[in-house]
Amino acid sequence: MTSPINIHLTLQQPEPHWGNSDISFRSESAKIHLKGQDNLRQIQMTARKLRTQGINSVALQGDSWDIDSQWAFYQGFATAKAGFNVQWFGTDKLKQALENRKESADFARQLVNATPEDLSPVALAVAAAEWLQALAPSKTSFTIIKGEELLEHQWVGIHGVGRGSERPPALLELDFNPTGKADAPVEAALVGKGITFDSGGYSIKSSEGMLGMKADMGGAATVTGALGLAIKNGLNKRVKLFLCCAENLISGHAYKLGDVLTYKNGTTVEIVNTDAEGRLVLADGLQAASETGAPLIINAATLTGAAYNAVGTNYNAIFSPQSEMLDLAKEKAAAVAERVWPLPMDPWHKDMCPSPYADTANSRPVKGGGAGGASNAAAFLWRFVRDDANWLHFDLAGAFSDNNSALWAAGGTAHGVLTIAELIK
Repeated sequence: MTSPINIHLTLQQPEPHWGNSDISFRSESAKIHLKGQDNLRQIQMTARKLRTQGINSVALQGDSWDIDSQWAFYQGFATAKAGFNVQWFGTDKLKQALENRKESADFARQLVNATPEDLSPVALAVAAAEWLQALAPSKTSFTIIKGEELLEHQWVGIHGVGRGSERPPALLELDFNPTGKADAPVEAALVGKGITFDSGGYSIKSSEGMLGMKADMGGAATVTGALGLAIKNGLNKRVKLFLCCAENLISGHAYKLGDVLTYKNGTTVEIVNTDAEGRLVLADGLQAASETGAPLIINAATLTGAAYNAVGTNYNAIFSPQSEMLDLAKEKAAAVAERVWPLPMDPWHKDMCPSPYADTANSRPVKGGGAGGASNAAAFLWRFVRDDANWLHFDLAGAFSDNNSALWAAGGTAHGVLTIAELIK
């Protein structure tokens, strides 16, 4: 590793020969010249510029660096390829807080960036469980239900979506219980969509649309990283985690258009689009989360293109039947400089995907699910959440960047990890 370049923040304008540049250099140091409009965004974009110039090692210097500005820099500096280093500035406590964020976000990124060949559904479940258990060995236990065993537990969604692959689908049930008491109440339950590759099934995607679908397990990576970060930060509440893991592939065993799934809670679902598979696996996870009795249920998923179109890549869309939950999510996201935006979900959205053969269809039989697709998908999930639970659904529009951009390197972003960690803290 080369000697780091010292990076300072300043409100001063650069010397005239630097023009309107955000950054100026002198010897082995550089200054980021803040313009005062959206400093964190500017810092992240400047960090991206430094990385694209081939700079691999930096040391953040000066009292102007706080936790949010240092984290914004890291988000822009990080890439899918290793070989880079950021040295934090500040007290030991601040450095440790940043290191906790880094380790948790990096784990989530590594999962998202892994090849679909390397990260099978069971491999995802095992990797998440082993990482979390290593953080708190005496407080963490887990079970992985896979293959035909899923049907014994009536987890028909995960089984149905994953049965087309030779590699079995799986449900990870993980219990973080710092109390040591078997009868301790579960304070929160997390559910993540873990589609390790999404071909679209018989509603097959285009080659271009399929290219980034190794990232369709971004929800599982996000809630895993969030729980890990909360544990690192001293979480003292019992939390359960459910990862719904499957590959959505085409074969003679794959589920088909026109199939009807009967869920554990009795809800019947007609399959009108095999590419609307995320909500099918999450339905199992949300029922499992509801069975814990947890007063707070949070799920995360790279669920719909409609959310991506609505809020872009720098926000995550959020949904809840409780306005207080939406307000809380916005508050917690703002506290860690992440971005969320609520989209509508009313009871009548449950009826927007009708079926003549079942209680509901899993989508509408039009491209992308038609108008209001993100809200319709959220309301589909609502059918599987316990009535008295406080529920928050993250549609992770910002969890993955298909290409290098001004803010993000290509690959997983871990955007959402900090917000969910704050919510369960």
